[in-house]
Amino acid sequence: MLLLEIFAVLMGILFIVLLINENIWCWLFGIASSTAFVFLMYNVQLYSESILYIFYIAIGLYGWRQWNKQGEDKLVIGRKSWSYLFGMTILGVILSIVVGYLFQNNSDAQRPYADASTSVFSILASYLEAHKLLSAWIYWIVINACSIWLYFDRSLNLSSFLMVVYFLLSIFGFLQWQKKIKAQEQSMV
Repeated sequence: MLLLEIFAVLMGILFIVLLINENIWCWLFGIASSTAFVFLMYNVQLYSESILYIFYIAIGLYGWRQWNKQGEDKLVIGRKSWSYLFGMTILGVILSIVVGYLFQNNSDAQRPYADASTSVFSILASYLEAHKLLSAWIYWIVINACSIWLYFDRSLNLSSFLMVVYFLLSIFGFLQWQKKIKAQEQSMV
């Protein structure tokens, strides 16, 4: 399992570095990392996380397609309203409670509510990310901070380290995309 975790972590680091730089190849490395993490998370009984990584494979394909658009349809970094993000957060909280309850009462899942929360919000953040929305980084900062503990708790030390790297890179990614969106807005004036 250690070799699988090393592979998943290395691919994950390449994913986020390329994502910050808006390089479409990020999605390929994300898919590779996610495939490895499906098996790893299942093995340590973080079932919501395992399902999440299956979703990451699908969102990787979707993200590739979205980012590959040309001409007028080409994606640029954008924003969503606070009311939209508030609604998304409320949806995430409700879904986290439901999924956590289901896994707590129907499986041998470890840390079902924490697992469900990081998984549900990761799905929401991934959707925002695939659409190049700046707010995705805010979700990732919180999710990655929580995942540091969750993975460490399950003795996934390398994966926990990856979440530390993701946490720091998420802050950097937010600042980089914020700078780019300001430049985009100034060029439109």
